[in-house]
Amino acid sequence: MSAVVQYSEPPHCMQNSMEQIQLLSTEEICTVMERFKAQNPNPVSELHAGNPYTFLLSVVLSAQATDKSVNKATEPLFKIADTPQKILALGEETLISYIRSIGLYRTKAAHIMELSRRLIEYFDGVVPSTREELETLPGVGRKTANVVLNVIFGQPTMPVDTHLLRICPKIGLALGKTPLEVEQGLLQRIPPQYMHHAHHWLILHGRYTCTARNPKCTECIISDVCMENSIRQKQT
Repeated sequence: MSAVVQYSEPPHCMQNSMEQIQLLSTEEICTVMERFKAQNPNPVSELHAGNPYTFLLSVVLSAQATDKSVNKATEPLFKIADTPQKILALGEETLISYIRSIGLYRTKAAHIMELSRRLIEYFDGVVPSTREELETLPGVGRKTANVVLNVIFGQPTMPVDTHLLRICPKIGLALGKTPLEVEQGLLQRIPPQYMHHAHHWLILHGRYTCTARNPKCTECIISDVCMENSIRQKQT
């Protein structure tokens, strides 16, 4: 049975809504994850990078930009500079010449130069494996740190981007109006055996199926479970 959540004193994420919010049960969440798993057993990041350092740079560059645009810019860049030392040797203006097609390129270039300096100074040029250490690097916030921890180090983190923020409450996976609220809800509710791949499955679902405009509900493999599905709403 699906869970119906109603708060007598709503938390911050619910202060502007007194509606009943239906959440999927643990069994239904497992159904969702098993279907994603059957469709894509080993999802991978769509960012192209050859090592942990270049992956970190790609994630920093992907803020407010598409993975496709980042890959197009970094393919020639990483052929000549794939370590902090090589990026610093390029210089900021040369770096900008490679990433100019990406939004906020000047700010991102400055972050990457300082990030590279700090990696060399404090971490011997190696990408650190804790959120606390990663967040000391310029341009690295919680979401970026979570992506690196999950993809590079295999940690069960839940990076919440605009796709997850939009679709997870809609599907009934977690409550929340901020990335942190949704992240905490997903960490609490998704069974541990799915945590390694869950965020990739959800990002891909939001990117290609549960789109913001014209979602492909008739093609959706979880349409009979999703709490926003019109057919299911008529049945409940």
